[in-house]
Amino acid sequence: MDATPTPDHGAADAAAAAHLKELTLGHLYSAALRTAAELRIADRLADGPRTAADLARDAGADASALRRLLRYLASREVFREDDAGAFHLTPAAQPLRTDVPGSLHPAVMMFTDELFLRSSAGLGDTVRTGKPAFPAAFGAPFFEYLATDAAARETFDTGMAAFSGPGDAAVAAAYPFPAHGTVVDVGGGRGGLLREVLLRHPGLTGVLFDQEPALREPLVDTPGTAGRWRTQPGDFLASVPDGGDYYLVKHVLPDWDDDNAVRILASCRRAMAPGGRVLVVDAVPPRGNAPHPGKAVDVMMMAALGGKGRDPQELDALFARAGLRRTRILPTDGFVSVVEAVAS
Repeated sequence: MDATPTPDHGAADAAAAAHLKELTLGHLYSAALRTAAELRIADRLADGPRTAADLARDAGADASALRRLLRYLASREVFREDDAGAFHLTPAAQPLRTDVPGSLHPAVMMFTDELFLRSSAGLGDTVRTGKPAFPAAFGAPFFEYLATDAAARETFDTGMAAFSGPGDAAVAAAYPFPAHGTVVDVGGGRGGLLREVLLRHPGLTGVLFDQEPALREPLVDTPGTAGRWRTQPGDFLASVPDGGDYYLVKHVLPDWDDDNAVRILASCRRAMAPGGRVLVVDAVPPRGNAPHPGKAVDVMMMAALGGKGRDPQELDALFARAGLRRTRILPTDGFVSVVEAVAS
């Protein structure tokens, strides 16, 4: 007699339905996280657990509403409520503090800003047309809009610095830079990655290259890098600084469609010194169904900028069009990889 248990399809279906229902409410988690960030709840818990009523007095919030918000976030391990009704910081909540190294507070404020929320709301139109939703929502393409809105530009620049910053040291450690040479950080923003590379390799010099507004408060300006770097404003779609040995292209290509991504890479190819390297630093999603940050970045870029995240084969196609050839992919301790390319 066959004793193999019969699968309980009813239980499986119920679990699948519960999972789907939770996904439909995902926007509430983002909204709740933004609210906690706006109220600086993590900062207010830095000295120890506090009740919602106590937090609400400091934050200028309604005690009952704040408790319900924090209880909701605690269900995802952002904060924790104890039996006495006090809320604690958790490992996931620590990066929400504004006073800790590697704070993600600016990144949370950026990714939950209307810049991306309104673009995501138009995702259906993006999928139907293949065009980003941002221009319809804001009246101009993403970067053109930022050029007209100083507050939005500041939100984006500080958010990107916070988002990419925690992985900069891991990138600098993962790639075997030489003792001497020039590193050009293309679209490097405030220069967090260039700073880590120069600090780890004291024989290198660097150029931080981006649009002028992003260069106003460079993070690379530290005693350990003094005299070994400079800024240069410009447009990487047109050209990049000549003579570099290594061109860092971190979190840049996903902002752009294939044709413009090739223009950026081709600019690097034309400018680099003989024997130079292009180092694309991004979340490179693998094939298959496993979760990966690069897959989320891909959809976000599709809706907001018309760009895309690219797997190794898609990067290879860009490299070939730009006169480059991939030589290796190096993982890091973070979620990004370093994709090295040389002249083909």
